[in-house]
Amino acid sequence: MDKLLNEIKSTAEKVRYELDRLLPVPKTSEKRVVEAMRYSVMGGGKSLRPFMVMQSAKLFGVEPERALRVACALEMVHCYSLIHDDLPAMDNDDLRRGKPTCHKQYDEATAILAGDALLTRAFGVISSEKCQFDPLTRCQLIYELSKAAGCNGMVGGQMLDILAETTEDMKLPEVVRLQQLKTGALFSFAMEAGAIMGKADSETRQLLRSYAKDVGLAFQISDDILDVEGDVASMGKAVRKDLDAHKATFISLLGLEKAKEQAKQLTEHAVKTLESFDEKADYLRALARYFVERKS
Repeated sequence: MDKLLNEIKSTAEKVRYELDRLLPVPKTSEKRVVEAMRYSVMGGGKSLRPFMVMQSAKLFGVEPERALRVACALEMVHCYSLIHDDLPAMDNDDLRRGKPTCHKQYDEATAILAGDALLTRAFGVISSEKCQFDPLTRCQLIYELSKAAGCNGMVGGQMLDILAETTEDMKLPEVVRLQQLKTGALFSFAMEAGAIMGKADSETRQLLRSYAKDVGLAFQISDDILDVEGDVASMGKAVRKDLDAHKATFISLLGLEKAKEQAKQLTEHAVKTLESFDEKADYLRALARYFVERKS
């Protein structure tokens, strides 16, 4: 596990270095919004989604330098979603990654604009010729990222998440769908991005989507468990909010022990999905197990 964590840390450092290059602070008056963007996107997260991009690219021999821009674009989209998710109109959170949320550090209007700007910058990053892939590959990456981030992906999942706060008797299939969209869609893009960059066939792309679907659900179940068993210091954000709001989660629907067992089963299925890959997939296998063993 230490080897995996060191590799995740190394990837996160490379991502932050590249993000620093991609988001220079201008000397003009609009620098405030760029500072807010940088505050959120370089705020010390694990960069798990970029790590998945880099590892999926590795499966197909894609040079890390070429995959890095795609990884950074995904991190921009993810961080935009966190900024907006933390806003008073949504989760109304004060802490993110152990620091004040963007709207607390700056103000609500600046946070909204910073999220908007990160989303649009992400598509600029992968559409540019500097992304070093042929135009068709860049178009495929843009298309898949737009699906994963939009109303049929992450944004749709966030809408369902908001509805979950007021919907009585939400059933397990509805919670599964919510999380497959909110969390799983970006995971799916992270895994499929490597296959797109490597021009893999549709069957291989489906295998990686299946892996992403399983680890995405396992990750969210683990998140629900940590919301019950974790603490603010280790999580870097508020805990037990879902419990206090009587919101439907994997824990409320399955119970703690059954939820833990379900996460383990999903993990083992995800690992099995990678059977056709060689040792290049070892970090992805370890990542699947880390998702259910993590403490923060």
